[in-house]
Amino acid sequence: MFTEEELRKVQEIRSHYPTAQAAVMSVLHLYQDKYGYISHEGMQYVAELLGIPVEHVLGVVTFYEMYHDHPIGKFHLQVCTNVSCLLRDSDAVLETISKRLGIGPGETTEDGKFTVTEVECLGSCGTAPMMSVNKEYKENLTPETINEIIDALLAS
Repeated sequence: MFTEEELRKVQEIRSHYPTAQAAVMSVLHLYQDKYGYISHEGMQYVAELLGIPVEHVLGVVTFYEMYHDHPIGKFHLQVCTNVSCLLRDSDAVLETISKRLGIGPGETTEDGKFTVTEVECLGSCGTAPMMSVNKEYKENLTPETINEIIDALLAS
């Protein structure tokens, strides 16, 4: 499933860790960056590549919010709803996104462009409310800034 170049990258990643199990997160990122998500077959592939139990890979994929075990939209909007964001009106963030895109948390637009996910914490409490768009943080959100972000994404 990986090219020769990607397999060399896996070996390089592996060389930075004391055990193969410790390299699993980095290799999963490589896989997800290539395919968009990590299927069950992808988990088996990564486990075989690293020589570790598939149950360990499954545990990592299902524990961390950054990994996806099913297809998601081109733009993944992860909205933090933990205490700091909730106190700074993350409910309004979700409401604005839902009204604008016509989907709620856990859903993807029919055109496959947007997926919205409610997450526990993205670690940016001082800039609440916030969300990530793919791997980029968007902070100090208001309904206006959310609409500007969505406009920019639609134009891209």
